[in-house]
Amino acid sequence: MPELPEVEVVRRGLERWVAGRTVEAVEVLHPRAVRRHPGGGADFAARLRGETIGVPRRRGKYLWLPLEGRDLSVLGHLGMSGQLLVQPEGAPDEKHLRIRVRFGDDTGTELRFVDQRTFGGLSLHEVAADSADGLPDVIAHIARDPLDPLFDEAAYHLALRAKRTTVKRALLDQSLISGVGNIYADEALWRSKLHYERPTGNLTRPRSAELLGHVRDVMNAALAVGGTSFDSLYVNVNGESGYFDRSLDAYGREDEPCRRCGTPMRRRPWMNRSSYFCPRCQRPPRVES
Repeated sequence: MPELPEVEVVRRGLERWVAGRTVEAVEVLHPRAVRRHPGGGADFAARLRGETIGVPRRRGKYLWLPLEGRDLSVLGHLGMSGQLLVQPEGAPDEKHLRIRVRFGDDTGTELRFVDQRTFGGLSLHEVAADSADGLPDVIAHIARDPLDPLFDEAAYHLALRAKRTTVKRALLDQSLISGVGNIYADEALWRSKLHYERPTGNLTRPRSAELLGHVRDVMNAALAVGGTSFDSLYVNVNGESGYFDRSLDAYGREDEPCRRCGTPMRRRPWMNRSSYFCPRCQRPPRVES
């Protein structure tokens, strides 16, 4: 699943190529692509026609396109394989093209939503009543992400201590901190020398601050090279892949030497995912007898 860096790369591309443009027509080519929109494809197309796209926004892994002058936004769910591509008008359709958005200008490009596995989609939502950031109502519960200037580090530390869970579960809890997924959690934990099953209840303030710093560092490093692309599914709006996968220290490196101590990295099943860690640098917590 795309995480904060991959979604932010897409958001920046949309800000450059789509913001300020007025929608002329919308084609919904697959009903699953608008299944989160209560009115269906025809309603989605009709309501979006004539609207002007504002500056795209992001909260964690969630991306939305505000409509200028309206308390309404297009929420984009990328799912496992969703892509928002800006393509020349008349370019051959992608095999898994689901939605096409044409604009009423002479720029010569259109916005396409392409999704091989059809887990993602686009939908229109009202802005949450108490949101100062224009959050769509359906994601109003999502916490700020660690790159947000308004992220409250003190409140995050207190929430970690109160949650009484394990550290990786806490990193993936989007109601505590948003944007972190399996890849960047493993990377930040490796950098922090923390085992993924470390209880949060005994994390000191300096230790949680150090972990948060590593989360920010790894995300900024990924952003600088376009995110992590293991295949052609994770791309920016121009269809280009990121290459942070070449810099990963933990994720996907089972049996390869730890870049810090040389011990073979290990992988363990974890919540229908995998956790990658160094058994020497990231000692498992002691089991209470």
